[in-house]
Amino acid sequence: MSHTIAVFGAGGKMGTRVSDNLVRTDHTVHYVETSPAGRERVRAAGRALSEAADAVADADIVVLAVPDLALGPVTAQLVPQLRPGTIVLTLDPAAAYAGLLTTRDDIVQAVAHPCHPSVFLERTSKEEWADTFGGVAAPQDAIAAIESDDPRKKAIVEETVRAIYAPVIDVHWVSVKQLAQLEPTLVETVACMIGSLLNEALHEAIHTMGVPEAAARSILYGHTQVALANGLRGDNPFSDACLIAMDYGRESIIKDDWKKIFRDDELDKNLARMLHLDRIER
Repeated sequence: MSHTIAVFGAGGKMGTRVSDNLVRTDHTVHYVETSPAGRERVRAAGRALSEAADAVADADIVVLAVPDLALGPVTAQLVPQLRPGTIVLTLDPAAAYAGLLTTRDDIVQAVAHPCHPSVFLERTSKEEWADTFGGVAAPQDAIAAIESDDPRKKAIVEETVRAIYAPVIDVHWVSVKQLAQLEPTLVETVACMIGSLLNEALHEAIHTMGVPEAAARSILYGHTQVALANGLRGDNPFSDACLIAMDYGRESIIKDDWKKIFRDDELDKNLARMLHLDRIER
């Protein structure tokens, strides 16, 4: 099925990724961008720009590829102009969960976020290996939430999600709150933090301990794959000596109460910091 899609922020980093994929579909797409630099990027890509009012006049779904901090004012201006039944799709759950979006009873709110290609993905080409972010060559899953029981609206969201994050394997449906618990808590607060920590540890091995960089990178990259495969999939058991070293690392680095980050009040605190708010109001 083809739909009419309006992309706001079409010249931004995520908006360009979204637009690059939508142009390959049969959907009718309107591209909206307000910044001069963004408008120039849209034109350079060979896409025609639309004014906001014209873009939403017949849109089935509006994709807001704009930063979290801009979603409040953008939806305040945009939502009153929408036709009843229009779907508003944001690409991150923070603002939706925090209640910062302007809504209407006759407008459908949805959120979707890419999972990015799995570390365990069976890649078969150089293009897939090069696509670590997703949305170009390497298949990925996506997570979506919708505040509607209408299966037709859910189908439009899924078709749009599969288009903007293509190639997509599966779309997993959760609530807006669950999506916020996954992103940021699970993947940014934990996984991305650990990725940054690994880089800091690599720096220490090279610049403080004096290990040759090539040797340090080789052993860290290889052991990171083993650690993920063993820890997440149980491919092979860790050795007894490794378990002792892991316990030392946990005692030295991890706080005993670290799992508190999964509590609702800690999620609110985290999102408030991300959105530059004093608190999340309920």
